[in-house]
Amino acid sequence: MSFFDHKRLPASLFQIDEERIRQGWYSDVYFLNQIKILQRLAAEGYRFTGKSDLENVDCSDVDTGNIEVEMQIFTRREPGSLIAGVDEAIRVLESCTGYYENGKWKNTYDHLEVWAVEDGVWLPYDGSPLDVKPVMRVRGRYREIGHLETVILGALAEPTRIATNVLNALEACNGKDVLFFPARFMHYKMQAIGGYAFSLAVQAYNYRHGRKSSNIFVSTDAQGEFWGGKGGGTISHASICCFLGDTVETMLQFARILPLEYPRIALVDFHNDVVTESLAVLKAMFDKYLELKKKGETAEAEKYRLLAVRPDTSGNMRDKSISPLGSKELDLGVNPRMVYQLREALDSAYLTWDLPLEDLEEAKSYCHKVKINVTGGFTAEKIRLFEELKVPVDIYGVGSSLLSNCAKCGMNNDYTADIVKVKINNKWYPLAKTGRRACENPLLERIR
Repeated sequence: MSFFDHKRLPASLFQIDEERIRQGWYSDVYFLNQIKILQRLAAEGYRFTGKSDLENVDCSDVDTGNIEVEMQIFTRREPGSLIAGVDEAIRVLESCTGYYENGKWKNTYDHLEVWAVEDGVWLPYDGSPLDVKPVMRVRGRYREIGHLETVILGALAEPTRIATNVLNALEACNGKDVLFFPARFMHYKMQAIGGYAFSLAVQAYNYRHGRKSSNIFVSTDAQGEFWGGKGGGTISHASICCFLGDTVETMLQFARILPLEYPRIALVDFHNDVVTESLAVLKAMFDKYLELKKKGETAEAEKYRLLAVRPDTSGNMRDKSISPLGSKELDLGVNPRMVYQLREALDSAYLTWDLPLEDLEEAKSYCHKVKINVTGGFTAEKIRLFEELKVPVDIYGVGSSLLSNCAKCGMNNDYTADIVKVKINNKWYPLAKTGRRACENPLLERIR
């Protein structure tokens, strides 16, 4: 089923490199070789003279050069995949189906029959090799579509993998917000596709659970291009360096200058002392908040409301707040002990502040509302562990693991295209390599 109503995305979003796709620039050469052979046979008027696998079918007049085939496109990832990339695959077919004649491109998309699922469909898979559910089905002359196989499979594989990985991460963290942080781990031209896949997964999760608990947070504007989103960001280690290592001053200037749409999240591991750094930022931000509020400058005061602190401790370092237990898992990086200590320190910080009695309740509320946003090496497995231990994390920032393609880890979303039928004398006959067959999927809808 599809998790939401989906309108097919326009071709203009994808900036399809039509000319070079048509020329086979992005195609595996063995597909191009086969097309050259078929084109030559079509020009010669060749008729099939070999031995057919089709029993009791007269193949003596088969026009091999113009053979029409049924191709099904599918992926196999247990227990299922959140499908993405279909809209782009359709647009590639629309603009690049055909052939060159006397140096001019002849588009033959209107000769095709095309079925496809929607982006955002969840397709379960139980591991049965003969029971795949096609994501697309295409019928047409092979010599007019064969050069598109490599392109279409690639257009489907990466966004499907990302969308499925994100959905798995959201399930692991029970719908807490996930910040999409893999921009630095992918080619910049792929950011829009990645961000789109992320948005599909968030919508799918919310639909699946009947709630709106998860928000769509991306780190670059490019990642929001397909759905009109904008990148959001906080401070970085580099920005702290620009303030000569003063995290407090970095946050105060961030809060003063940038509009409220940018979340006030403090990066607190610069000096490898997460608790001390967090408390210093917390106190400075609250003091400024309270000062402005008492002056009646409520809107300006909100600019100093600290949304969260973000520990990003490297996996090979032990934070100063953590006493060693002699175990890498328990001592290093952002670990459960650190987060528990940080939550306790944030919640009780106001008790150490020299405040008038009338301000204590305000300070208590301010401290308790500060969230913890963890980043640094988080995978679905690590998130699941944190959630099982009920670690007080509010937001997970996840990067490279959302791009992972590991068959051994079950994170593989490779796509395959198989010819499963051929058309002879206006009738379709099953024909496929051993181990494959034409399969049905009730979620396929006729495109043309």
